[in-house]
Amino acid sequence: MREPKILLFYLFTPLRDPEAIREWQRVLCESLSLTGRIIVSPHGINGTVGGAMEEVKRYIKATKRYLPFKDIDFKWSDGRGDDFPRLSVKVRPELVAFGIPEEIDVDSAGVVNGGTHLTPTQVHELVAQRGDDVVFFDGRNAFEAAIGRFKDAVIPDVRTTHDFIREIESGKYDDLKDRAVITYCTGGIRCEILSVLMKNRGFSEVYQIDGGIVRYGEAFGDDGHWDGSLFVFDERMTVNFSDHTTVISRCEMCGAPTDQYVNCSNLACRALILLCGDCNGTLPRDSCTADHVGRR
Repeated sequence: MREPKILLFYLFTPLRDPEAIREWQRVLCESLSLTGRIIVSPHGINGTVGGAMEEVKRYIKATKRYLPFKDIDFKWSDGRGDDFPRLSVKVRPELVAFGIPEEIDVDSAGVVNGGTHLTPTQVHELVAQRGDDVVFFDGRNAFEAAIGRFKDAVIPDVRTTHDFIREIESGKYDDLKDRAVITYCTGGIRCEILSVLMKNRGFSEVYQIDGGIVRYGEAFGDDGHWDGSLFVFDERMTVNFSDHTTVISRCEMCGAPTDQYVNCSNLACRALILLCGDCNGTLPRDSCTADHVGRR
């Protein structure tokens, strides 16, 4: 494949006919030989697609011609050419499955009553001004946070986005309700919803990083408040922001430093497991480790 590229994107905007958008996007991607995953809902569009650079550029140009999508912020990443096995374009009631579509209100400006957007530079300014009054709150699944997270971040005990409602309503984070909470996730979309969820449940000062960890990493790499690697939902699984990324996670078998997830060797198990190079491939096919870090 000519120079492969990956796009990460989303946009919250009201869509009257998500099924028509789905079919248009499917035909467009197939015509350009792009693969990946796209979700369309009445609230907008969310996708990660990959292909040759020239075809990816054509995809962006064609998608932006549709007036409601003209302001989509496409985030670029280098691909390998085999990052997605196929194309999936689906209509869903939510762009991210938190299980609260009735709580989300979207207008032409995006999500209503969400958190205040901060650029990566504004994140640093807020931390410098407010110090310990600022807390980072991870809006991803716990296995993603295992290999990379903001320093001293709160890591909720969640395995899917559906778990966030239970977790937030448990009371264990009530002490944060009067602090400055910066939510973060891979590209920003989960925090659009999480910030609404938190504000609706009494968190008074909620922020989100504009463009998510991806934009923060582009701005500051590993020389800011971020530690470790970024988990991504394609065949790469991990992305680093510099040549001096700190490995903060450990092999589940021997405890050696590693940020590499692999599929559990038990063919009946769908879990991801952190394994170092030496331990990879040594698990018997008919057994699992006691408790995998990663599940997806």
